[in-house]
Amino acid sequence: MKNKYHYLLAISGIALLAGCSQNDKGSKESEKTITPDEIKSRIAVLANDSLLGRKPFTAGETKAVAYISSEFKKAGLEPGNNGSYLQDVPMVEITSQPSETMEISGGKSPITLHKLTDFVTFSRQEVDAVQLKNSPLVFAGYGVVAPEYHWNDYAGLDVKGKTVVVLVNDPGFKSGDPTIFKGDTMTYYGRWTYKFEEAARQGAAGVIIVHQTEPASYGWEVVSNSNSGAKLYLTQKDKHMSRCKVEGWITEDAAKKLFADAGITGDLRAIARSKSFKAVPLNRSVSLTINNKLKYSTSHNVIGTIKGSTSPGEYILYTAHWDHLGIGKPDAKGDSIYNGAVDNASGVAAIISVAKAFQQAKEKPKRSIVFLAVTAEEQGLLGSEYYATHPVYPLNKTIADLNMDALGSYGETKDIAITGKGQNDLEDYVADIAKQDGLTTVGDRHPGAGSYYRSDHFNFAKLGVPALDINNGSISKTQGASYGEDKQKEYNSQRYHQPADNYSTDMDATGMAQIADILYRIGTKLSNETTFPGWKPHSEFKAVRDKALAH
Repeated sequence: MKNKYHYLLAISGIALLAGCSQNDKGSKESEKTITPDEIKSRIAVLANDSLLGRKPFTAGETKAVAYISSEFKKAGLEPGNNGSYLQDVPMVEITSQPSETMEISGGKSPITLHKLTDFVTFSRQEVDAVQLKNSPLVFAGYGVVAPEYHWNDYAGLDVKGKTVVVLVNDPGFKSGDPTIFKGDTMTYYGRWTYKFEEAARQGAAGVIIVHQTEPASYGWEVVSNSNSGAKLYLTQKDKHMSRCKVEGWITEDAAKKLFADAGITGDLRAIARSKSFKAVPLNRSVSLTINNKLKYSTSHNVIGTIKGSTSPGEYILYTAHWDHLGIGKPDAKGDSIYNGAVDNASGVAAIISVAKAFQQAKEKPKRSIVFLAVTAEEQGLLGSEYYATHPVYPLNKTIADLNMDALGSYGETKDIAITGKGQNDLEDYVADIAKQDGLTTVGDRHPGAGSYYRSDHFNFAKLGVPALDINNGSISKTQGASYGEDKQKEYNSQRYHQPADNYSTDMDATGMAQIADILYRIGTKLSNETTFPGWKPHSEFKAVRDKALAH
């Protein structure tokens, strides 16, 4: 696609920018400042083909970062990192090239799995090549060690030199029993990132996740698109040698073939969620070689600030990731640029509009406001992880993180969806504003997807900072519930992490402005308070925050 607005025109200031003066009331003062057209104009720039899908380490990053820095400056933000708008994020790019086939031996006859069709694999280890040679395969259930849930899939198991096969999500999903973990609501133990981390802690040589669409909440195409080609990681002193040699996924059909050959039939999830489950040696071995091409470079977070008038040493943080997937596998129309208009040019466009609203407000915030556009979210939340572990502003003085990611492109809704609803006090702020506006709040429509662990706010939450991610619900103000639901399904199936996530002049950004407005009003309220919002008593993040605030 060719967008109407070209990057070079936008960077010169020709992109459409809208803004009006405001009244004194915090509940409504952003209505004339945060406009759908303004958000769309910025999406048009960020999702233009000339930015090449905004992948870090590319010319697309250079253009995206320059544009965002320029917009921060236009909005009146001060450089947020010791006189610079940029925070360096050192990373390594590893282009893993697995062998064309994964060979499984030891059964009645060999099983050959084919790259991309049946499996995707990669390695984080910063070496030229890794190899699994006749590595014994072990079915380790969900691959979870969770003492608080009295669960240990690795109990009594030595996996050194072995490759573990594990299921996505956690034992509670579709168990019908809300006392198993959190029932259908995914915990962090269900995320693929955790599976890889735990297998490495256990000393496994390889870890392979069985993909199933329902518990993963996305199809195989998302897995293959996201995990083939070059991948980025934060640099580590040990060069990631503590990670498994091989990490990857296999399709459900490939897994069924493997398990049937090993004499295991039936519902794998039911087998693995049994409290009597113990890891099962498959008496099969896997062989695979991965060649790596390494490239070291530095990506960038973009940071702008508004200094608080009376409490400048306390901070409200707004986050959105600027990156997407770059250039990859062409779709049926031959489009190979993954522009990420919704995911997440929308969020970056929105935080720029929020920044402008703060600057135009008659009453300046008492606490400082920080706007952080982070890199490499699509590579595993890397930019936010780097900031959270190398904060420019202390986390124990950071009041909240308000995150925007993949805002709804189907108009305003009567309901506001709170990701991971039930976690912290910021949700009460959403509920109050929703009530003022005649709206309702809802939780995740698909709690098994583990959405709270899938965007940048999570890196702040796990270090104790109350973190909020909201989006449009499903009940369209003008078209009703079925319209919103259909639009969500259409996006997830046809555009999410696909070249079709493009900018269009027909895009409805009124819902994006609605979310930006709500988060602006929350930030305004927080910036003029003296208290700190906290975590709900049952939240797994409460103890971390309590400890941080004690110092």
